Formats: sequence, C-alpha cells, structure tokens
Amino acid sequence: MNFSLPTTSILFSPFNGFSTLKQAFVAAALTLLTACDQSNDVSEANKNSDLAKKSATHSTPQISVKEKKANFFNFLSPLIQKANADVLKQREKLLSIQQSLSNLNSQQADTLAALAKTYKVSDELPPEVQVKALDKKINTIPASLVLAQAANESAWGTSRFAQEGNNYFGQWCFSKGCGIVPNSRNSGANHEVADFDTPLDSVKSYIKNLNRHASYKTLREIRQEAIDNNQPVTGVALAEGLIGYSERREEYVEEIQNMIRYNKLSRFNTLESSK
Repeated sequence: MNFSLPTTSILFSPFNGFSTLKQAFVAAALTLLTACDQSNDVSEANKNSDLAKKSATHSTPQISVKEKKANFFNFLSPLIQKANADVLKQREKLLSIQQSLSNLNSQQADTLAALAKTYKVSDELPPEVQVKALDKKINTIPASLVLAQAANESAWGTSRFAQEGNNYFGQWCFSKGCGIVPNSRNSGANHEVADFDTPLDSVKSYIKNLNRHASYKTLREIRQEAIDNNQPVTGVALAEGLIGYSERREEYVEEIQNMIRYNKLSRFNTLESSK
C-alpha cells in the first residue's frame, strides 16, 4: 500500500514558520496511522470471512432420520433385554414355588408374598390360587411393543420427560413431588409424570405396569392364549390390549401396530415369553 503526504501547501513566514511545519508533519503521521488501522481492519475482516467459509465447509454432517431411529432402538434394546431377563428370573422363582406348593419353606413363602405384593395379587388367597394368578402376570413383553411405545410416548427420546426424568413411556405418579409436573396439566389434577433415576428403571416400571395393572388384563390374556397354543407372542397382537393406555384408544392401538410393522421391530424380539 502506498502512502503520501497531504497535498496542503505549507507557507513559511515569520508568524507560522516551524509551527506550521510541525502541524503538517503531525497531520501526515495521523494519516499514516489511520491508513494502517483501516488496513488491519480489512485484513481481520477477510480472515474472519475465510474462517467462516472454512467452518461452513467442515460443519458436522446432519444425521438422517434412519440413523436417529437406529440409535434410539440400539440404545433401548439392551435395556429391554435386561428388564425382561429380570422378569424371567422372577418367573423361575414362581415355577419353583409351584412345584413345592404342598411343602413351601419359609424362604419360598416370603418370595411368594413379595411377588404377590409386587403384582397386586391378594395374599389372602390360597397359595395355589396366588401362583395361578401370578403365572399369567409374570412374563416378558416383546421388545417390538416396548420400542414402539417408547418411540411414540417420548417422541423418539426427545420429550421433556425423557430428557429430564428418564421417562420414555409417559407413566404417571400421584404423590406430590414424585415426578415432573406437566405444563398442560388440568386445573385440579394432581398427577405428575414419574421421574426415574435411569432409563432402565423406566423400562422396568413400564413392563411391571403392563403385567399387573387391571387396565391391561386383555393384553395378558392375549399373551397367555398365544403361549397355550404354542404360538409366538408378538407386539402387534399384544397391542390390542392397550386400549386403556391412551385416550385415543383404538386409534392409539393402530398407531402402535403400524409403528411395529413399518420399522420392522419384530427383529428385536430376542427374548421369547417363557412357557
């Protein structure tokens, strides 16, 4: 860049002499400094522009919907297997008790009482009746159904309740402070959306809910009928028993079934119900 002195003429006289000359040189110096500052500003602007272009060129690639779904299923699938495996352990204990009904030891009696309490079977019933009731309740839920409902209820893991409370199934609780208060809760309502320590706890609670709540008796009957007829227990079939899960009822059931079919979720049914 070329710099030149200002073109203003400099007159010498007894009255201005060195003073005028000094002012001229000061003006020239200021012109040089201003030009340098402007040059630096332009250089910095060009640098920032280059960085912005480089950043845009090397930005993180967008994840496709297919990849997002795969990540969601792969995240929850092992948790479902773990939760179902725990249910099968309970079932093994129940079958052991069933074989010893005529002579239960104290440990077996305590285990039966604990299972009856967990699955809401009256402890006033005879042991054989308790075992028969528990036999229909303590069993696995197909991963295909669990995944479809989790995706539906949590908006593929993006909902506030999934993010803040590890709640992937919209499960409610009814004691003050037990969970997260919904923003859209009706005036006078006292329910909250349950808050879980881990996603696994959410899956376990969901499976227990389907296995014991009166609203899902039909689901359990469908499962038992399939087992009795040596047929596979499928998520599509069990979804028929979810009428009470949503106010949308039949529409909700159909939506869950379509999600299972469209996403081919039956491939995740690695644990079959124990007979």
